Amino acid sequence: MPDYDYDLFVIGAGSAGVRASRIAAGLGARVAVAEERYLGGTCVNVGCIPKKLFVYASHFEEEFADAERFGWDVSRPSFDWSRLRDNKTAEIQRLNGIYESLLTDADVDIYSAHARVVDVHELEVDGKRVSADNILVATGSWPEAPEIPGIEHAITSNEAFYLPEFPRRVAIIGGGYIAVEFAGIFSGLGAETTLLYRGALFLRGFDSGIREFIAGEIRNKGVDLRFQVTVNRIEKTNGSYRLDLSDGTQCDVDLVLCATGRTPHVEALGIAEVGVDLKDNGGVLVDEFYQSSVPNIYAIGDVIDGFQLTPVAIHEGMRLSKNLFGGEHAVLDYDAIPTAIFCQPNIGTVGPTEDEARERYPKLRVYESTFRPLKHTVSLREERAMMKLLVDEESDLVVAAHMVGAEAGEIIQGIAVAIKAGATKAVFDATVGIHPTSAEEFVTLREPAR
Repeated sequence: MPDYDYDLFVIGAGSAGVRASRIAAGLGARVAVAEERYLGGTCVNVGCIPKKLFVYASHFEEEFADAERFGWDVSRPSFDWSRLRDNKTAEIQRLNGIYESLLTDADVDIYSAHARVVDVHELEVDGKRVSADNILVATGSWPEAPEIPGIEHAITSNEAFYLPEFPRRVAIIGGGYIAVEFAGIFSGLGAETTLLYRGALFLRGFDSGIREFIAGEIRNKGVDLRFQVTVNRIEKTNGSYRLDLSDGTQCDVDLVLCATGRTPHVEALGIAEVGVDLKDNGGVLVDEFYQSSVPNIYAIGDVIDGFQLTPVAIHEGMRLSKNLFGGEHAVLDYDAIPTAIFCQPNIGTVGPTEDEARERYPKLRVYESTFRPLKHTVSLREERAMMKLLVDEESDLVVAAHMVGAEAGEIIQGIAVAIKAGATKAVFDATVGIHPTSAEEFVTLREPAR
């Protein structure tokens, strides 16, 4: 057998690459990982973690305002962007160190450099050649910007976490979860925020009832939502920016954030040159075992253009390494994957949308409720919550749950366990609720809405 330097060489030290590296090393493999930017990948550095910290920060304005109704005398607080930004950065740097320790403690060699595949078993990294029995591509995704005149004046989510100054007026181009989350962040921190989306309704792919409901809630919080509009041009004017829109109007702002999607990050990897087949958008084509068209080259995470979710990438990393080095031969179950959008209020969801469920389950029962959470009966805030359960009438199985409301992600995580375990509506009905909570609504929905 050929004598390679490593049993597994991983390109990319994000959620997928780090987990695959650690599991493989723990199973006795000789492992190396190359990362040219930052340990932890998008999630830790310019994604989930700093985004959630900013979401927390953006809630305080409402909390301060509500406090008076609950008996607290609170003077008008002020917001210091640089303090939030720098405290966030300090936490990210701490996490970078933890990821480095996780890898070194597992005896994984770390190359802080770009890696390029030059042959099916050989890579060029940090100015030298290394060989590996197996190569894993886990380079994630990268923000994509449309070809608009003046798009160079816009930033992406990558730069949004490190702004030198906080803007007074912001325009966000896009309608996915990143755009919607940043709309809540900027608005909550005090910026006049406009979201521009080309479609009739944002958050395509999510449940239509949830999308319609959250649009009203976000508008009520002061975000200017403009649908079915595109940006024709962005011009810099005296320190600010003017957007010419397809409806004939203009929008003047201090910051333009482009959040129109992410594409697999495969630039300069050399994988196509050695025979790895790619999708039209650059995503690596793999089978159910994450094997590419080159048998010893694998890919997981965002780079395969599947579920762009950190926990999914982590599970893919574990599954791949256990298959390669643990004697297993199993595939990952992608059914009923829960997720959350940390807009304001939050969205939590698990299972198919109502439209998708109707195609799979001819006899579908829909249980639905909207209500004002208890807190806001005193705060007098108009914010409302929405709960939705989808049930297959023939089996009584609960096949999906969708929610809009405070801490939706925390609540849906538990509901996801029940759905994954095959809970029926009868089980939900027999479960005693925790009162008074919003979550108890999921076990008190008795009459189907349709």
